[in-house]
Amino acid sequence: MPTPRSGGTPRAEAGRTYLGWRHAVLLPAPGPAPRRPAPADAESLSEDWLSGQRDSEARTNRPLYFALVGLAVLALLCPFLWSARVLPGSLALGGVLACAAVAAPISFALMQSRLVIAERLERAKERLAAEREERDRALREQQEAHARAYGEWQAAARAFEAQPRWYGVTVPSGVGSVVVTGGTDTGWSALLTTVGISRLREGGDLTVIDLTGHAVARELVHLARRCAVAPRRWVLPADLPRMTLGTNLDAGQRARVLSAVAAAAGTGEGADADETLLLRLMEVLGPHAGIGALIGGLRALITPDDDTAQDDAALALLTAEQRTRVRERCADDPDVWERAWELERRLSPFESVGTRAEDGDYAQVKIICTDRASGASAARAYGTYAVASLSELLEVGSPREGPGGGSRPGRVRTVVVCGAEALPDDEVDQVLSAAAGGGVEVVLMFRSATPAALARLDDPACLSVVMREPGASTEALARAVTASAGGGGTAAGTDLHRLSEVIGDAVRGMVTEAGTDPDADPMADMESDDRFFPSPHTESGAVIRNAAAAVAPLDLVRHVRSATAWGRATAQAADLDTPVTAVESEDAAVRPLDLGAEALRELPDTVAVVLTGDGPVLADTNPGILTLSTATLATVDDSRHTSNGTATRTRGGGSPAEQPVEGGRPRIAPPGAPAAADDGRTDRPAPVGTGVRDRRVPPNLGPPPERLDWRV
Repeated sequence: MPTPRSGGTPRAEAGRTYLGWRHAVLLPAPGPAPRRPAPADAESLSEDWLSGQRDSEARTNRPLYFALVGLAVLALLCPFLWSARVLPGSLALGGVLACAAVAAPISFALMQSRLVIAERLERAKERLAAEREERDRALREQQEAHARAYGEWQAAARAFEAQPRWYGVTVPSGVGSVVVTGGTDTGWSALLTTVGISRLREGGDLTVIDLTGHAVARELVHLARRCAVAPRRWVLPADLPRMTLGTNLDAGQRARVLSAVAAAAGTGEGADADETLLLRLMEVLGPHAGIGALIGGLRALITPDDDTAQDDAALALLTAEQRTRVRERCADDPDVWERAWELERRLSPFESVGTRAEDGDYAQVKIICTDRASGASAARAYGTYAVASLSELLEVGSPREGPGGGSRPGRVRTVVVCGAEALPDDEVDQVLSAAAGGGVEVVLMFRSATPAALARLDDPACLSVVMREPGASTEALARAVTASAGGGGTAAGTDLHRLSEVIGDAVRGMVTEAGTDPDADPMADMESDDRFFPSPHTESGAVIRNAAAAVAPLDLVRHVRSATAWGRATAQAADLDTPVTAVESEDAAVRPLDLGAEALRELPDTVAVVLTGDGPVLADTNPGILTLSTATLATVDDSRHTSNGTATRTRGGGSPAEQPVEGGRPRIAPPGAPAAADDGRTDRPAPVGTGVRDRRVPPNLGPPPERLDWRV
């Protein structure tokens, strides 16, 4: 496995490479709003209770009343009997006094009973008043608690509904290479455009080597031109004369590159002997001799001494003295004739490299693609030449690395190889090793699970990405995904959104309706941009240049929406990304995905399984997701963990642009999260759902009233 050299420089934190977007809901739904406390029924002295008390008193005192009536009658009868001369006066007076003496305590008992009833009623009224006061106090406390709870719920609901739903998935810091296994042309186009967004956003360098022959960089070209950046493109073999890649290397590097090309075109045996033969030729012809001159030297070895070969253009590039010196320098090899013959045959397609080269101005975006009509063997040879030349440039760390131009210092550089299965395994190792030493990021895309791709599934220096793989090697990929998930078939980050399931088919439909066949000639499709941009200006009037400064996120969103089929298709399907309200418990548009072998065969075109250290994560490589109002350039880790603990909204005004917070990482604090340590700043915003008591929110008696109709 390639190991980074000590001289390698790690990528800066600002130079993030986005692989796609992950759908996640970090803040849970707060649920329904707290219900307003209802006052209890007020208790009072009912008439039934009062009448009952009076009836009870009347029943109790009725004998006493009868006794008083009897005593009163007896007392009245005594004077009547005295006047009638029936009773003597003394006896009548004694009877009256006796009746009065008996009626006095009875009257006192009746009065006492009346007072007891009155006191009982008063105590009942006082008890009811105390209970009413206690209920009012409890109701006030409940209303105050409801006001606090409702304020917290309202803040949590706002935070839940305003939080992003699509977070960026980036290459982790310290990882310099990405190996993509599987994928269709549609998925690769989305991933390549997303990687291009990363470099255009910061003004970095991007080199694409497309060996598929299907022009997967088409949407990237459209986006780059809309961002006022003119990609420099070479379609091999037609543009070999215009390409200077590999022509500015020293003799040893060029010999290694050409021997690797010869080995890739054959069985791969004798590469060291071919390199030695080419080095000897350069000793005679000069270290900067062109490939045509080298081919002429090889033909000189297989041509008799007396044959001048005036009709051979390559042999005519050598003087008679050079031919003689070539034969003398290489004559000690007994198999030189056969080796020179085979080497000349394999290098003849590269005879015109750099013969009509353009100026070497810097180009920010460089694309090297192969013509599909040339075949798989030719794509292997051309791809080996391009990758081997880039590897040598990265090994040296030259300030002029890359075809047709150099790389600006201090910029993040990314090399993407589409169709890396066509390369020899040695070249894959070489480019990874050279990139690790030069601080360059490499993205290798393998159409199928080749041994070179499977060997790097467990490499900690490489980030493994698995896309749709309908082949028989899906079982090996499924085992790697299961091992990354800790032995389970599902993980926390494997929720599939409905938007990811339909967007790939929608883009393929838009491409077909536009009359552009994905299998068409890439040269014709690449040159189609010149018909839309006949002048060196974009539609907005910006001057198209070979390089541009960093593109603002909002401008990038606008360009993705208008210039790419991904942005247009995502805009049409934006209704599928309906935000979930705060009272809903789950999103019906999301379903968990079992990452088995069968699921990998039927993955949507744009979905990629990123095997991170925390387990597999489903990422949608569709660059159009950036145009959604629920998308953000921040990652899930940015929102969960920040260095300064600042809570901020990463989405405002429907824009997915990043917010300018300290550390460059916005965060959403969940309700009830502890506040960060005080660092002396007084303008730090409070986390969502906390500090309601300190803000002295007035008591809230319920939800706000309905909005007034402006038409009334």
